[in-house]
Amino acid sequence: MRLLRSTTEGFDEAVADVLAGAIAERPGAVLLLATGNTPIGGFRVLARRAAEGAVDVSAVRVVQLDEYVGVPDDDRRSLYGWLEREFLAPLGIPAERVTRFDVAAPEDVASSCRAVDAAIAGLGGVDLALLGVGPNGHLGFNEPPSPADAPTREVPLAPASIVSNAVYWGGEDQVPRTAVTVGMAPILAARQIALVVRGAHKRAILRQTLEGPETADVPASLVRRAARLTVVADGAALGDD
Repeated sequence: MRLLRSTTEGFDEAVADVLAGAIAERPGAVLLLATGNTPIGGFRVLARRAAEGAVDVSAVRVVQLDEYVGVPDDDRRSLYGWLEREFLAPLGIPAERVTRFDVAAPEDVASSCRAVDAAIAGLGGVDLALLGVGPNGHLGFNEPPSPADAPTREVPLAPASIVSNAVYWGGEDQVPRTAVTVGMAPILAARQIALVVRGAHKRAILRQTLEGPETADVPASLVRRAARLTVVADGAALGDD
């Protein structure tokens, strides 16, 4: 495991360094990307570097990590919309280089999950999975318990996830109750996993992730099985303060 300790001010640069490193290793890197507030600053730093010519993203491919079921693209809660605003559009990555879920219509959920898995396989797997850690240890929406072989699938959101997602959408009543997520199996098969964690509120779950038992009850703990694991964390999350 590689641990990148970051100051609060340097966190976004550190996240961008991980992304840029994966792209430097393989210009056509397949990136599996979380949304949420934690990685956004790193996305913006990467976009700035690309605009300056320091990073070439012309062959990069992106896989959407998760999506709410029944939420169309024009809904403010669309996670694909979030990914598009914060990563795809700033970096000029066109739709044909993006693998995404299409689950606005609930009857399409199972087929969309199969299509995403098939697309990942067709791309030769994921080069870098850049992930946050949920308050209950979820990765994407792999809610506990999620074993290492959990497939890409539809899941009901856990109460803790509803609470944490309510911050984005203005209340728990605004959070969809079901989602789809790339499963633990394709995540753990990634050539590199990067966990990005910031803030004192993530200190306990980060400690469980890195030091506790490897268990489906804390899905994030299973990343210790990854071929390469990088953790980007600030002092607050690491308990340095």
